[in-house]
Amino acid sequence: MANHPKVSAQKRARERARQERQKEKASRRDEVRDKKTPILRTGDVDPDIEGMVPGPQASPWGDDEPWGEEEETDEEKYTEKVADKPAEKIADKPAT
Repeated sequence: MANHPKVSAQKRARERARQERQKEKASRRDEVRDKKTPILRTGDVDPDIEGMVPGPQASPWGDDEPWGEEEETDEEKYTEKVADKPAEKIADKPAT
């Protein structure tokens, strides 16, 4: 078997360079993590949801009518009137 010391040395050099890059990246991540300002919270309430009220919310479009109490349209009124009339039997109508 032939020994290839040149290949082994190159491989070791590449591996050392890769490890060095990984160390540099880790140190950069640590620096960025240290530079970030911590979130200061006062009290037990999350500042993003502080002051929010659970339940139904006011309409952003300004129509403050509650659900189910909307005005009926003319078409809805007509369909209700037609539905209230008793249905006539077809047999009672004179043949034309």
